[in-house]
Formats: sequence, structure tokens, C-alpha cells
Amino acid sequence: MTAIKHALQRDIFTPNDERLLSIVNVCKAGKKKRNCFLCATVTTERPVQVNVVKVKKSDKGDFYKRQTAWLLRDLAVVDAKDAIKESPEFDLHFDKIYKWVASSIAEKNIFISCIWKLNQRYIRKKIDFINVSAQLLEESVPSGENQNVAGGDEEVVDEYQELNAREEQDIEIMMEGCEYAISNAEAFADKLSRELQVLDGANIQSIMASEKQVNILMQLLDEALKEVDQIEVKLSSYEEMLQSVKEQMDQISESNHLIHLSNTNNVKLLSEIEFLVNHMDLAKGHIKALQEGDLSSSRGIEACTNAADALLQCMNVALQPGHEMLQAVTQQQQRFTDLREQFARRLASHLNNVFVQQGHDQSSTLAQHSIELTLPNHHPFHRDLLRYAKLMEWLKNTDYGKYEGLTKNYMDYLSRLYDREIKDFFEVAKIKMTGASKEGKKFGLHGSSGKLTGSTSSLNKLTVQSSGNRRSQSSSLLDMGNMSASDLDVADRSKFDKIFEQVLSQLEPLCLAEQDFISKFFKLQQHLSIPGTPVSDAEEVDGGTLSRVHSGPQSISSENHMIRQMMIKIFRCVEPELNNLIALGDKIDSFNSLYMLVKMSHHVWTAQNVDPTSFLSTTLGNVLVTVKRNFDKCISNQIKQMEDVKISKKSKVGILPFVAEFEEFAALAESIFKNAERRGDLDKAYLKLIRGVFTNVEKVANESQKTPRDVVMMENFHHIFATLSRLKISCLDAEKKEAKQKYTDHLQSYVIYSLGQPLEKLNHFFEGVEARVAQGVREEEVSYQLAFNKQELRKVIKEYPGKEVKKGLDNLYRKVDKHLCEEENLLQVVWHSMQDEFIRQYKHFEGLIARCYPGSGITMEFTIQDILDYFSSIAQSH
Repeated sequence: MTAIKHALQRDIFTPNDERLLSIVNVCKAGKKKRNCFLCATVTTERPVQVNVVKVKKSDKGDFYKRQTAWLLRDLAVVDAKDAIKESPEFDLHFDKIYKWVASSIAEKNIFISCIWKLNQRYIRKKIDFINVSAQLLEESVPSGENQNVAGGDEEVVDEYQELNAREEQDIEIMMEGCEYAISNAEAFADKLSRELQVLDGANIQSIMASEKQVNILMQLLDEALKEVDQIEVKLSSYEEMLQSVKEQMDQISESNHLIHLSNTNNVKLLSEIEFLVNHMDLAKGHIKALQEGDLSSSRGIEACTNAADALLQCMNVALQPGHEMLQAVTQQQQRFTDLREQFARRLASHLNNVFVQQGHDQSSTLAQHSIELTLPNHHPFHRDLLRYAKLMEWLKNTDYGKYEGLTKNYMDYLSRLYDREIKDFFEVAKIKMTGASKEGKKFGLHGSSGKLTGSTSSLNKLTVQSSGNRRSQSSSLLDMGNMSASDLDVADRSKFDKIFEQVLSQLEPLCLAEQDFISKFFKLQQHLSIPGTPVSDAEEVDGGTLSRVHSGPQSISSENHMIRQMMIKIFRCVEPELNNLIALGDKIDSFNSLYMLVKMSHHVWTAQNVDPTSFLSTTLGNVLVTVKRNFDKCISNQIKQMEDVKISKKSKVGILPFVAEFEEFAALAESIFKNAERRGDLDKAYLKLIRGVFTNVEKVANESQKTPRDVVMMENFHHIFATLSRLKISCLDAEKKEAKQKYTDHLQSYVIYSLGQPLEKLNHFFEGVEARVAQGVREEEVSYQLAFNKQELRKVIKEYPGKEVKKGLDNLYRKVDKHLCEEENLLQVVWHSMQDEFIRQYKHFEGLIARCYPGSGITMEFTIQDILDYFSSIAQSH
């Protein structure tokens, strides 16, 4: 095996700069026994690379060739198959599992041990050695892991050392001098041993010959040692001198360290003093401004603001630990505190005086504004106060108690001022709404208080009069709180609408300006709420949710909540005054609730787009709930009036008053709600009203004694259909079709019922003929029936000559004229429908005569042309 190992090293690995460390003769498990060698090698160049190489014998000769090589770092597992029972089989896990059978167990163990050592020395990779005897691995680590790793490779390397060229040449010369060197190795070894003994003897003789020279060398060494001793003595003296110098240098170094430490401390002390002087020294000018500065002039306010900011910076300086223990720092902090409290008192006192003065100044302008319907402008006051905004922020940060006191005083003074202004403003609005003061007494307005003291009287019941005029037929269906709708005109309602809009237009900028001022002056940041935030006390109204919001700090920030609370306190009278104004408008004319609903909805929508949780948005939303309730109440009252309507038993009905009033309501509502945001409320009201109209028209028609039911239904549903067609109300398209159908059905019913009278006997005769045919009698055999023979037919026909027919039709026209009312103008329509129905009956009678009495030559005593002439002449004569 050693010869093979040397041959492989020389032929395969030396050319590749590799050293062969271990070899094992193997064959693949389970296949034909074709032997090969697995070699463990390392490269001679650094970095060292460890390989496992498969070498096999060439098929063409006796030389070996390199077949496959794997890097040791790619080896994952070495499996020896059985750690207890020795076996020549083992597996190596590279990219796949290679199964081998060694030629001997000893070679296998040596190879595995070599792999272990190489991994420990070069790779240090986690290779799993499974089923390998622990003793085998321990043997490879004789004196600790490190020693094994360091020396293992040397043991392997020392087993073989390659000869250099000169050594090879010498061995070849020796072997040539001994012909039997190859054939008789033992004789050759004996010869070499004898020659080596001769050489050793020669070496010993040479050494003994040089003894004299050795003695001379020894004398020289003794002299050298003496010189060395002298040098050591000198070095010792030098060392003592240097020791003294070292001690002096140590003292100098320590002195320098102390000086450096002192300088460092002085620099730090100077830095701390400069820090305190620079950050805790307030200029004399600032002190004077805080103590004596003029708070009424712009220049004085600016100086006080700068001084207050400087004072705050001095008080808020971040002191280092230990600064508070300095007496100067403590005194300066106390001085700053005294200055702050003194200036805070002076500022609070001055601002309180400004608030009081504002109330006196604004009072002088109330008389002028009360004449025009406008609210006083607070912009100049806000502009003057905003000069103090930075000082208010300073006060809020330094003395919150005084800041809160100023906030409370501001709310107290301003709430009283706004109470006077807003109440006077609403008083003027109420007077303008009711007109003269005498008219105002009708609605309970007494003196300057403007409070509503009157009460709503009960609604008048409607009674149908005998006249054909709708205005005289009934009192108004919608008796708007002590006044009939006929007493009001469009101008009055338009005037109310303008006044109400003027009130809202004046309130909105006033509230928004005050809220903006509060936010800026008191330094309260407004946080706009996100639409869709849950609200409380909500009342559902079509198109949205009206909310009585009383949100607390849970839903909005505390500062936003504080703004709302201040606005509620300052404008506490706005919502009650608006509700009083709405009640007055509803009492004057409940149709005003339509105007108020549209205007209030628009203003709420605008306010909520700006800030859904603002005071203005919340207040207008609460008032809108009241307006919507009044609107719903107005609709309910109209429906109740319909149900309570009474008709005269002696006069014809005509167009019912609530039908005419629905037309008036719809026309007015369409003009008011054009492009309005809350169209859904009106559509719901329309549906309620139209169903009430339909129901009560049928009710009145059923109760009517003077006018036929069909006429009442026909005329009123025709009027309803005409109204809906003209106004084009999309939500009532289904009701419009229903009204047209009812009108058509009752027109046809009335025509058929009325035309049964002029030719009564002829109608009865032909009804009998049709009954016989229905019983099974053939049409041509009807004439043989005794009661329906030709003589009977001629007798009945003779009773209705043309003159008699015209007379009957004339009576029919007079009767229809009495039934129908003039306002709807349906007489000609009904008369034309009767003409068509009469001609249809005439053609029906002629057809029966032709079928049942063929060849008899019997005809009516008047023609279709005669019928047309009768109807035309009767209509013209009347």
C-alpha cells in the first residue's frame, strides 16, 4: 500500500501541487467488484483546500488516473454503518450518497480518522460522523482538541518526505555501483550499513583532531564573559541613574496632570457661569416693560409681549443637576416668579377693563342697528383684542388660574352684550314680519319684549257653499293660525322669506366670527370633526339626520369642547329666539314652514360642511328639527281638514276645496323647493297629501246627494290630473296616472248612466231581444216571438221620432249642465262623449234589427246625421 501511495503522490498529486495524506482501497457496494482508491489530499499553496479524490486504474495500462474530486467542505455526513460491530462498509454524503466497501477495516478506520483531523484543522465544519466508534475519534485527539488539530497533519505529513533531485541522483549512483541492489535488498542494506559505520568513525577522528582549536575557543569565551561582566556593572549604574530621572519625570507628569485638571475644571466652571448668565439674565428693558409697560398702545403691547417671552424662556431654562443649590440661581428664580405674578395680575386687570369697555361702546350702536335688520359688527373689538393674543397664550402657559378667570369674565360680559343685541335684533325681525304694531297684537306681540302671548285658535271647519266659485265655496282648507290663506298673498310670503333669510344671514357670520376670535384669542386649537361621527339625541329626517348634539370631551378634543362651551354660554339666547321667531312665522301662516324648512336646511348644510360639531352647526340643526316638526304638523293639519270637510245637501259639489288647496300648496311648494337640499321631505308630504285627497274625494262623492257620485269623482280627479300634469312632480307620476284613470272611468260611467234615459223603452226592448238570443233562440227567429215581433218593434220605434229624441237630448243637456260645475269646464267634454256613446248605441240597435229582422225594412225614424245635428244645435242653443 505504501508503494501505491508513493506512486499516486508522484504521478497524480505532485503535478497538481497536492499532498496525499490518506488512502483507502474501495469498491462500490452492491455492484461488480471494480476496485478504486479514495484519497484525502491537501493543496500545498494557501489557502489550503482539502479534497477527497477518487482514483482508478486505467483500462489501457497499469497507470492510475484521477476520476472524481469532492471538496471536503461539501461533505455533510460520514456513516460508518455500525459503531459496535466492525464493518468494511461506509457512506459519504456529498451532493448525493456514495456507498463504499473498503478492502480492509483498518484502512477504513485510518481514512475516517484522517477525514476527522482534516475537518478539525482546516474546515471546522459541522460534519456528522454517525455510527463511528467514539474511541476512534478520541484516538485522533490525544492531548486536547487544539493539540490534535495543530499536530495531526504533521504526523500524517512525516510518514513520507519526497526526495530532492540530488538525493535521487546519489541513490542511483549507489545502486549502479552494486548490481545486486535490486535483486538482493538485504545484501545492499548490509553494504550501506558498513559504509555508514566507516563514515561515523571518520567523523569521530576528525572531532578529536580539532581539540586544540576547541581549547583556544574556550579561552576566547572566558575573556568574552569577563567583558560581559564589566558591561553589566556599567549598565547597573546607568539603571540607577535612570531610575532617579524616572522618579523626577513621574513627579513632573503628576504636576502636569493636576494643572490640566485645574484648567479643565476652570473651563467647565466658566461654561456653567456663562450658561447661567446667558440664560437666566433678563434685560433691564424687559423688566421695565413687565412692571410699567403700556398695555393700551401697540408699541407697549409688543414690548410687553417680547418681555413676557424672554421671561418665560428664562424660567423654562433646563438647569443641570446642582444648579438649584446655588443661592444666586434660587434668588433669580424667585425674582422671575415675582415678575410673572405681577405682570399676570396687571394683564388680567387690563383685559377685564377692556371687556367692560366693549359692552359700553357696543351699547351706543344698538339703536341704529335696531332700525335696519342688522346685527352690530364686532370686528373692531376683535381686531383690538387680537393684539393681546400672544400675551393670552403666555398667560395660559404660565398662570392658568388667571387665564381661566379671564375666560369666565369674557363669557359673562359678552353673553350680556349679545343677549341685548340679539333680542333687539329679533324684536325688529318680528315687527317687520307682522307689519304695523296693530297687526302685531293679533299675534300676541306686546311692547318691546317680543314674546308670543297669543295662543293658536282651533282650526275652522270647511263648509261647501252653493256658489260655483271656489273662493266662495269654502273657507281656506289651510287656516294658517287665525288667518285664512285667501287673506295672504305671494308678496306677504315673499316678505317673510326675505326677513327670515336676513335673520339667518346676520346670525351666521356673527357666530362664525366670534368662534374664530375665541379660537385665536384664547389659543384654543379647533379640530374639525369627521362627518359620520356618532351623534346623540338624533331625530331622523328625510335626507339626513338632524341632531341635538351635546358632545363631551370623549368625542372631540378638550380644547374644541371648551370652544363649544364658551359659544353656548355667550350665545345662550340664539336658539330660544330662533324658536320664538319660527313659532311666530308658523302662527302667521303655516305655509311659512315651507320657506323656513328650505332656508334652515340650506344654512345647516353650509354650516356642517365647514364644521359638523361647531356651535352654529349644532344650534341650527336643533332649530331645523323644530322647523321640520312644524312642517309635518302643517301637513297633518291639512289632512285633518280634508277629513273634517262638510258638503251642502242643497247645492252641487263642484271642485272640492281641499283639491283646490292642494293645487295651491303644490304650486307654492314647487316654487319654494326648487333646487332645495331637502326635496325628500316635500316628496313625503306630497305622498301623504295626495293619498288624503284621493281618499276624501271618494268619501265626499259617496256622501253627495245633490250631485251624482260619478260627477264628483270625474270633476275632481280631472282637476287633480290637470294640476299634476302642469306641475310635473316626478314623485307623483303614479298618482297622476291613477287620477287620469279614475277621471276616465267615472266619465264613461256617467255618460252610460245618463244616456240610458232618452230611449228608455227602446233600450228595454232590445235588452229583451238580446236576452232571448242569450237563451238560445236564433237571431232570425226572434221576430216570431210574440213579445218581440215586427209589429212590437214598429210600435216602439214610433214612440221615438226625431223630434222626441231631440227633446229628450235637450232635457239631458240641461240635467248635465246642472250636475257639472263651471270652473272645471267639462260640459263640452261630457256632451261630446255622450254623442259618441249615443251613436254607438244607435249602431248597435241597427245591427240587431238587421240580424234579427232581416228583410223587414224596419229602420229608426232618425239617422246618424240627425243625431249629430241634434247634439250640435243643442250645444249651440245653450
